[in-house]
Amino acid sequence: MRRLLVLVLSALLATTGTAAADERIVGGERASIEASPWVVYLVDDRGAQFCGGTIVAPSKVLTAAHCALGRSPRDLRVVAGREDKLDRESGVVATVTDIWIHSRYVSADEGEDVAVLTLKQALPYTPLPFAEPSDQALYEPGTKLSALGWGRTSENGKTSRYLLQATVPVLPNEFCVDTYPQFVEEDMFCAGFKGGKVDTCQGDSGGPIVADGKLVGVTSWGEGCARRNKPGVYVRISRYAKELHSIVDASPPGVVDPEASAR
Repeated sequence: MRRLLVLVLSALLATTGTAAADERIVGGERASIEASPWVVYLVDDRGAQFCGGTIVAPSKVLTAAHCALGRSPRDLRVVAGREDKLDRESGVVATVTDIWIHSRYVSADEGEDVAVLTLKQALPYTPLPFAEPSDQALYEPGTKLSALGWGRTSENGKTSRYLLQATVPVLPNEFCVDTYPQFVEEDMFCAGFKGGKVDTCQGDSGGPIVADGKLVGVTSWGEGCARRNKPGVYVRISRYAKELHSIVDASPPGVVDPEASAR
């Protein structure tokens, strides 16, 4: 499906031939894992990063259903506390013991694109609270959100070595419905700029969209990356708060496994 953090100005890149030396992309910037300790990425059994996620409890990671569908716990690892994917000495690589996928999930563009991973050990990083039904002001058009991830930095480009972030505004539901006829207002919201240029992209799927210190969205789907009038579409987390609490709060936090190691 969609989307790893993105952020692209194709004409400018074509002119310069490359991104800036510090890996910054037009429309986005490097992000600090210390400032966002709850953001993680998922790797497959070969160690390749393919999606993002958010620590919502010491041993629970919230991600997109399409990131987890068809996978078993032994196929996944969660990498936390690591800003640079090549820095094997930092962070923790956690084993997944259980995968919960929303029972009504069929495809990302039909809604219910949420999953929760249960980890073998608790992570030593601060979880991020998710939006509740009372947080509807965070979804008002124009609200500025932060999107984070390690995804592609152009529609068909390479994924980012470093954690990136971008600021995108919530767009009116009417615009989202006109753009994507299958858009489900109750389950989704869209964010970005009508002119494109700033967006999430492949590999950012499952990663956090944040406002006011809360997880308001999960990167889900969209048409291409950073295209004009084709914004990213995100899971409206407040819609699922009750169900998520039943999963996330089901068991007490574990104890940090002393054998957990950076790899």
